Amino acid sequence: MKGKVVLAYSGGLDTSVCIPILKENYDFETVITVVVDVGQAEEEIVKAEEKAELIGDKNYTIDAKAEFVQDYLFPLIKANGNYEGYVLGTAIARPLIAKKVLEIAINEGAVALAHGCTGKGNDQLRFEAVFRSSDLEVLAPMRDMNLTREWEIEYAREHGIPVTVTKEKPWSIDENIWSRSIEGGQLEDPGFIPPEEIFEWTQSPENGPESEIIEIGFEGGVPVSLNDTRMDGVSLITELNRIGGIHGVGRTDMIEDRVLGLKARENYEHPAATILLTAHRDLERLVLTRAELSFKSNVDDKWSELAYMGLLDEPLFNDLNAFIDATQVRVKGAVKLRLYKGSVMVVARSSPFALYSKDLVSFDESSIDQQDAEGVAKYHGFQGRLYQKVTKK
Repeated sequence: MKGKVVLAYSGGLDTSVCIPILKENYDFETVITVVVDVGQAEEEIVKAEEKAELIGDKNYTIDAKAEFVQDYLFPLIKANGNYEGYVLGTAIARPLIAKKVLEIAINEGAVALAHGCTGKGNDQLRFEAVFRSSDLEVLAPMRDMNLTREWEIEYAREHGIPVTVTKEKPWSIDENIWSRSIEGGQLEDPGFIPPEEIFEWTQSPENGPESEIIEIGFEGGVPVSLNDTRMDGVSLITELNRIGGIHGVGRTDMIEDRVLGLKARENYEHPAATILLTAHRDLERLVLTRAELSFKSNVDDKWSELAYMGLLDEPLFNDLNAFIDATQVRVKGAVKLRLYKGSVMVVARSSPFALYSKDLVSFDESSIDQQDAEGVAKYHGFQGRLYQKVTKK
C-alpha cells in the first residue's frame, strides 16, 4: 500500500468513482476527500459529505465562500473578467480549491494528490498548476485510464456508488456562487437545443415578470450595496443570483476555445455575474479617461486569459492586478439597471469622479466657445486628405 492520497472532491460522478479506483488501481491505503465550499448549493455540499463518508476514508469540508468572493471574484469584477463571453466561474474557483486540497495533503502527510478531470478539458491544467508546486505525486484517474462517462456510470452501479447521472441524462454540472455550468451528453453537440430542464438558477426569459430596476453601489471597483442597502460580497452576489434568475438573466450558450485548442459547446448560468459585470464596465466608462479605458481593455483581456488557464501564480497576473487596482480607486458610484426577460440594461449612473460636465456638452448652454473647434477641424484627418491628393496624381 502507498499510504494516503488526497482527492479534490465534488460529489459528482467523476470524483466519486475516483475513490475506489485510487484503491483498486493505484493501491492506496487511504483516500482522503476534500470538499471546498465556494458557494455551491448547500444540499450539494451535504450530499457530497454523505457520499464521501460512505465510500471514502476521511473527509474535510472547507468553507471558502468569503475568501472566494474577496480574493478571487472582486479582482475578477475589477478586471471585467470575461473569456470569449464566459464569466470564468469554474476557472477562477479551481486554483483556490486546489490550494485548499494541497494544504490538507501537507497537513495529513499524504504522498499524492488526485483530481477527477479528464485529459480533454481545462480543469486538469488549473488543478495541476497548483498541485505541481509541491513534490507530491499528481494523479488523474480519468485521464490516466482514458475513461468514458458511460463506463463510469456502469462502474458506479457495480460498486454501489449513488449517482444521479444516467445514460439518458449524463450532464456534468459544476457550480459556485459565481456561475453554474452544464455540459455532457447531447449538450456537447453545437446543433442540439438544450432542454429547459438543465437550468436551475434562471427561469426561461419569456416567462419573466415585468421589468425591475435595481441599483448597485460600488467603492474601489467592487460592489458594496444593493438598492442602497450595504451588503457583504457573499450576500450581495447570492441575492443578485436570485433576482436575476427570476428575470431569466445570465444564460450563455457558446462555443469555447479550450486551452488545448479544442472547441467545445458550453452552457452556463450566471445572473449576478452578468449584472455586476455590466454595471462595473459602465461605471468605468464614466470615470476613466479614454486612454485608460483603451489600455485597460487589453489588460483585462490578458487577465481573463490567464484566469481561464488557471495561471494565477504567474507573475504577470500580479502585475496586471497592480495596474487594475490603480484604476479602480475612482470607480465609485452607483449604477441603475433594468432587468427584463433575460436582458440587463444600464439606465442611469452617477459618481463623484465622473469625467462628465453637463455644461460642457449641452447644446443649450456651455462655457465653451464653439468657434474654437474650427482650428481642430482644419487639421483633423489632414494626413488622410494629403494621402488622397498624392495618390490621385
